[in-house]
Amino acid sequence: MLNIRVIGVGKFKEEYWSAAAAEYIKRLSPYCRLEVEETPESRLPARPSQAELAEALSREADGIELRIPKGATVIAMCIEGKMLDSPKFSEFLSLCAAKGVSKLCFVIGGSHGLDERIKKLAALKLSMSKMTFPHHMARVMLLEQLYRGFKIAEGSKYHK
Repeated sequence: MLNIRVIGVGKFKEEYWSAAAAEYIKRLSPYCRLEVEETPESRLPARPSQAELAEALSREADGIELRIPKGATVIAMCIEGKMLDSPKFSEFLSLCAAKGVSKLCFVIGGSHGLDERIKKLAALKLSMSKMTFPHHMARVMLLEQLYRGFKIAEGSKYHK
């Protein structure tokens, strides 16, 4: 059984994001050991300078690195990453398990993305779309795609 950790920068503020995440966390319990961890998002002024932004991303990266499990395969969720459709994502999960990968760690940055340091740690940079989504929505979308991926692998009718 895969051990999956999802690290998200920032806390859910709205109950509907928490409720949606909780539903997928519950649904995923038969398929993997899942942990969702949050690390604080850095506060920035309304119009941060490049230096302020770089410093904030670096602080967030520090928090992310502390939460990456030792020996985990890191997947950085970022807009410049590779795009996979749901069946290919399911294949990726199955291939990881078949290759003996026991720990996957998905990382979702905050509203300003991820520091390059985290992207360099990643075995895979993955993008959900060319569009930009709020990072809280991206976390729920990733959880849903994990669930969908496992359902595809088992041959369920969830993915039509």
